[in-house]
Amino acid sequence: MAPGPLAQVLRQLPTVDDPNLLSNAIPFADAGVYRLRDDCALVQSVDFFTPVVDDPLSFGRIAAANALSDLYAMGARPLTALNLVGFPRCLDHAALVAILKGGAEKLAEAGAALVGGHTVEDDEPKYGLAVTGLVDPARMVSTVGARPGDRLVLTKPLGTGILATALKGEVITEAEMGEAIRSMQTLNKAASEAMLEVGVHACTDITGFGLLGHALEMAGASGVGLVIEAGALRIFPLVLDMAAIGLVPAGSYHNREYYLPQVVNRDELQPELVDILADPQTSGGLLLAVAPERLAALEGALQTRGVNAFVIGRITGDHPGRLQVD
Repeated sequence: MAPGPLAQVLRQLPTVDDPNLLSNAIPFADAGVYRLRDDCALVQSVDFFTPVVDDPLSFGRIAAANALSDLYAMGARPLTALNLVGFPRCLDHAALVAILKGGAEKLAEAGAALVGGHTVEDDEPKYGLAVTGLVDPARMVSTVGARPGDRLVLTKPLGTGILATALKGEVITEAEMGEAIRSMQTLNKAASEAMLEVGVHACTDITGFGLLGHALEMAGASGVGLVIEAGALRIFPLVLDMAAIGLVPAGSYHNREYYLPQVVNRDELQPELVDILADPQTSGGLLLAVAPERLAALEGALQTRGVNAFVIGRITGDHPGRLQVD
């Protein structure tokens, strides 16, 4: 659902008054957090979607990595998962087996147990997971806590939404977007471990609302301003070429409509840059706000674990809840 209508729906729902529901106090929390005891909380999330690639095994891996990402963004350790499947009667069941096998591979890599699931007939394939993890509330990371002076670090390049749209339009092949597929299949486990080792002030993962939306959520939750350096952004090969011929997903336009008014210098941005900022990501990277004196340690911890992260901006005290692009 687009961010605007989604916000309207959520505002009409009853609130839960439970002091153990820790995520109640976290604006734009990536997952639900429920305290079991002082040193342990349950972290839960769910995500599923239609195929972004043609290969069913790759789709299963991507969907699982995407669902687990919300737990990693909060510093949680995945524990269990439930499969969620919609599948057409007309398709070969071998494709379903491959999808579920891909998901199981990623769960095994995450150290999480698949404990069941639910399947329904649907006109279009859909797959995802309901995931549960554990976190020590004292070590939990969230959208809250970014401070002026912090550096912004992103752990994956951008552009998966544009490339998936081009693939669906048969303009490119899976081989041509191979780098993006490998990235989408990569768990954010190593990045999460690095942030916990070094210590960061805030984190969120970049998914359907794009870098634009999720960065603004961090700004709003932390009561700070964000500055993104356009020249520091990394994008996958062919992304700009595909955007130039109009292969931009519908979600991008929803993200622009809702989030672009919160960009201080929106009228100065080039259209191709807006395409990148608003592009809805599948299984994107973590956006980390880290104190400048810990930046080198974080970069080292990420590099040691094979994560090619890059600094994309900084936190400022100017324009709280808003974003500027330099």
